[in-house]
Amino acid sequence: MPVLDLDRQVEDKLLCNPGNLSSFATELEEVSSVLPRRVNADPEMVERGLAKLVLTLIELLRQLMERQALRRIEGGSLSEEEIERLGQTFLKLEERMEELKETFGLEDEDLNLNLGPLGNLM
Repeated sequence: MPVLDLDRQVEDKLLCNPGNLSSFATELEEVSSVLPRRVNADPEMVERGLAKLVLTLIELLRQLMERQALRRIEGGSLSEEEIERLGQTFLKLEERMEELKETFGLEDEDLNLNLGPLGNLM
């Protein structure tokens, strides 16, 4: 169906069968009272928010990689050298994560995500 036809159908429904516009207006007022009038474009807050997002993704990937490494260790598919190298890599990553969290004033709780049926990230 072309976009113009769809737009026309929506317009027809709104104009021909408006429903209860007063309840819609009331709900719209309630929502707008909760939302800020302006977007907070404070560069420091934007930077912290971006750092939080990136560090959360890195933490998620780190935990997934650690679990995979443990499965491979338990399965016997890694040599002693590979196990040692993985351990050193994960230690360095953890140290760097701690430095970055301190730099941006973040705690472990700030990086937590609700993963639905899997539970919380941390």
